[in-house]
Amino acid sequence: MPKISLHIVGVLCIFCILNATVYGAHSLLAFATYIKGHTPFHEFSAVLMLDDIQVGYYSSKEQKLLSRGPMNEEILEPSDQKNAFTVFTMMHEHMSVRTHKLMHHYNSTHGVQFHQRIFGCDLQARNRPGRMVSKESFNGDSGDEKYLSIPDQTLQTEFKWPGAWDTLQSESFKWVIADFYQPICINALHTFLEQNKRRVRRKVKPRVRLFQKALPDTGGAKITCLATGFYPRHINLTLLRDGQSVSDHQITGGELLPNGDETYQMRKSLEVSAEELQQHRYTCTAEHLGLDNKLDIPLDYEPFPGGKYIVIVVVLLACLIGSIIALLICRRKCKADL
Repeated sequence: MPKISLHIVGVLCIFCILNATVYGAHSLLAFATYIKGHTPFHEFSAVLMLDDIQVGYYSSKEQKLLSRGPMNEEILEPSDQKNAFTVFTMMHEHMSVRTHKLMHHYNSTHGVQFHQRIFGCDLQARNRPGRMVSKESFNGDSGDEKYLSIPDQTLQTEFKWPGAWDTLQSESFKWVIADFYQPICINALHTFLEQNKRRVRRKVKPRVRLFQKALPDTGGAKITCLATGFYPRHINLTLLRDGQSVSDHQITGGELLPNGDETYQMRKSLEVSAEELQQHRYTCTAEHLGLDNKLDIPLDYEPFPGGKYIVIVVVLLACLIGSIIALLICRRKCKADL
């Protein structure tokens, strides 16, 4: 089981990396996994994603597309289910054959094997068909990539495994994709997009902070720019020193992370010495679709944000308690005198 868990983590990481490279106004992608070996999971399964939200699920057990999300329960027609069954059955069979070849290529014929594929389409601005995309990985290693531009029928390929295509195979692939898969994918994309347009087209502006944390070991500080709570996921977050962008090799972080509420967060950090902190001015800029203008955030030099307010509250409470105690003592003295 530990080995299986590591494979699954690898699968998810590959999917995240691959998904980050697919751009367009909107996309519909199937994240398919074929498993060979004994596991508690289905041999073949696919998660259907509209942009970054799940709208469907298919497995070799149910052999039908199951809707996901409150807006997608009743939108699938019998023809949609027929198309989904045809597409995913063909994908299942092809990935099964492909897995056996890859097992011998990697000399990995024992244990559990994972073959993953991302397949789908995207729309560009003004609902223009963009690309059909196919990317693969095997046991966490990225593999062949294929991009077919629908408008000009240009095919770009990057073969990392044996079996590169000749001209006839490339033309055959273009014909099958353009005449069969692409119309099905684009039609499904429009259907899901119409039902989920408010969800995927919403704009939530980021909350941005620039703060520092002391580093006792070096005497310096770590400066961190944090943007959180934003949607869509694309954001341009930049750390600046005296108005100039800090070199990327000095920056740590920068990964896009989900918050769990369909928003995202990103942080970038820079370690500086005490002298650098005193001699330079550090700021952070954020550009996002949810913002009317670029944000320019200055560094908060207060070592403990909100600390002065805590001190004030404590002093006021102490004064109040002291006044109450003094009042009680006075009352007791008055009673004693009587």
